[in-house]
Amino acid sequence: MFLSELLPVRDAFRILDENQRFTEPETVDLLEAYHRVLADDIVSRFDSPPFDRSAMDGYAVRAEDTFGSSPGNPSTLRVTDSIGAGEVSGVDVGQGEAVRIATGAPIPAGADAVVMEEYTLQEGSEIRVLRPVAPSENVAPAGEDVRRGATVLREGTLMRPQEIAMAASAGYSKVKVFRRPSVKVIVTGNELVDPSDDLEPGKIPNSNLYTLNALVESAGGSADPVHLPDDMDTVGEEIESSASEYDVIITTGGTAISRGDVVVDAVDGLGEVLFHGVALRPGKPVAFGMVSETPVFMLSGYPVAAMVQFDVFARYYLLRMQHLDYRHRAVKRRCRAKVASGPGRTDYLRAWADDEEVEPVQSRGSGIIRSMVGSNAYIVIDENLEGISAGEECDVLLFDSMVI
Repeated sequence: MFLSELLPVRDAFRILDENQRFTEPETVDLLEAYHRVLADDIVSRFDSPPFDRSAMDGYAVRAEDTFGSSPGNPSTLRVTDSIGAGEVSGVDVGQGEAVRIATGAPIPAGADAVVMEEYTLQEGSEIRVLRPVAPSENVAPAGEDVRRGATVLREGTLMRPQEIAMAASAGYSKVKVFRRPSVKVIVTGNELVDPSDDLEPGKIPNSNLYTLNALVESAGGSADPVHLPDDMDTVGEEIESSASEYDVIITTGGTAISRGDVVVDAVDGLGEVLFHGVALRPGKPVAFGMVSETPVFMLSGYPVAAMVQFDVFARYYLLRMQHLDYRHRAVKRRCRAKVASGPGRTDYLRAWADDEEVEPVQSRGSGIIRSMVGSNAYIVIDENLEGISAGEECDVLLFDSMVI
């Protein structure tokens, strides 16, 4: 299938949504759960903390025994025990008594407050309390963070360090998450060679293989990259075999909008090309198809165009494949310079943004990798706009907002 007209970006997203595939759940050790998406709710197995505990190093006391204490009129209490973190005291704190306690240790029976150590003076087996404490002062009550039976994390939650802490606090050493998508990356091009300190005439270092490997990982996938020549049979065989072994196939090269392009022709012969050519700059030759129910993203051979195409379409698909409620979330910034744009296409311009403004990067060629290194965002210009005036607010897609 070859399109004579370029497809609007919104229609390309509609086709992706109509052909969205998802990964299934698996159980992993909590140590391996970082940046995974929960496949089940997490319900706390106990109160957190599971007991009343001291929030300070000091002495567990009956608050009423400290009332009226001051440096000039300290209360005197007898120390009957000492509790370290992870220890439990069998002593009940009675009138005029105190138990030395470490931060995090359980509050002993009879005590209802903790005097911070710096407000006491120790004299043998007694302490002088220099200021009063109120009931519950410096005590973290049981269930202060989470109550037993409470749902603390929901299915579809991305596991950041704080969510991992919550799962551990809720009593889980293993969690159910959605499997990472396996992605076959096929980089085509007779002119491409492995990076080295010696370059043959007519050859180009194969940056796409390393770039796509990193991009897939940044979207939560597991990449398996390979470099193939521009040969229809070789490319077709690799795509056909990969369709039964991987969740997604991503190719680069062989997508120019004309007949005879190796990758697009191979996919067209093995399955169906659902779109080829999108009103997107840079990267209009991007294509998408299905081979044996496996999605295939066909990206440009130009490195920058391939990066943009991945960020706009493949990243969107891979993150949603993991059941993550992902969409591109643009923010508003004031543009420092005038930017021209032709109507009828959506521009993703490389740019550098701070908290208030954004400035387009001047070098815009599809092969200028340096322009991506000097960027931290895209200025997104809708197909219905004819550019941006200097000082005008515009939509900005921050690179950091796209990485899980």
